Amino acid sequence: MMLRGLTAYRGAAAGWAGWAAGTRPAETAIRPAWGAARAFSASAATRKTEPVELVFQKLEVPKGTERSGQPPILILHGLFGSKQNNRTVGKIFARDLGRDVYVMDLRNHGHSPHAPQHDYPALALDVEHFIDTHGLGPSVVIGHSMGAKTAMAVALRRPELVSQLVSVDNAPIDAALSSDFPKYVRALKSIERAGVPRIKDAYAMLAKFEPDINIQHFLLTNAEIKPSGKVGFRVPVDTIGKSLDHVADFPFHPDEARYEGPTLFIRGTRSHYVPDEAIPVIGRFFPRFVLKDVEAGHWLISENPGRFVELVEDFLGDQD
Repeated sequence: MMLRGLTAYRGAAAGWAGWAAGTRPAETAIRPAWGAARAFSASAATRKTEPVELVFQKLEVPKGTERSGQPPILILHGLFGSKQNNRTVGKIFARDLGRDVYVMDLRNHGHSPHAPQHDYPALALDVEHFIDTHGLGPSVVIGHSMGAKTAMAVALRRPELVSQLVSVDNAPIDAALSSDFPKYVRALKSIERAGVPRIKDAYAMLAKFEPDINIQHFLLTNAEIKPSGKVGFRVPVDTIGKSLDHVADFPFHPDEARYEGPTLFIRGTRSHYVPDEAIPVIGRFFPRFVLKDVEAGHWLISENPGRFVELVEDFLGDQD
């Protein structure tokens, strides 16, 4: 079923129902094709893995603005990202909401340990382990893209750990990643193979694959000069490349897992990651969901941070 011309939706206990009328820009009318049978995987993966200790930064509440009894906020980045992507909005949340905010590097990203398994059960396990070992209790979990599916997986696997959930531009469906991501893997591999000595040289090579200087900057935040004197990457490029299918996957079924807590989905109006066709599936997994549109593409936190912050703070304020 195709649902168009909607900008805000609210889930109901029986699934999803109700919406505030509005318009979707014309550029979002083309959606990726995915059949109902591929809307979600049959069951969560059962492969055994061990958690890794995630590297994080705690953004503490400014003195005099603390609000006791409020759950902390965890912010999870997307593919090729790191905790530094979310420091700015994290500091705003800490200041405005009076809550401790944790920005973290997911496994195989930033300064967190590398591991061969890179799928949502493993990514979620690391976050669950983080909440447990730091004694945080129920937390607000916000994630973008890969981080959004990780946040959803935590909520479905360990709902007692999640007080509120915010998913930024991703949906609980199996859907092909943008063709850009395999291209980025090829680009980083080519830079590694070339053994260039300067980050400047890496920019020149990357420009052949990706002309957008902002995306070049984003990808090359992962670059570093290795002991060999050559440019390499903090992310294990081979592991990420082999795991792209897992990153596109969502290995849960709504008949087997559901999160009943307050949930906010935010999608970019120029992005295809949360198609209208996914709304019924969202409601089955997250019956108390609200969906909001932001004028942006997939990288909406950096493209429209003001609106993103406003939506999240309004959502969390409604739950206080």
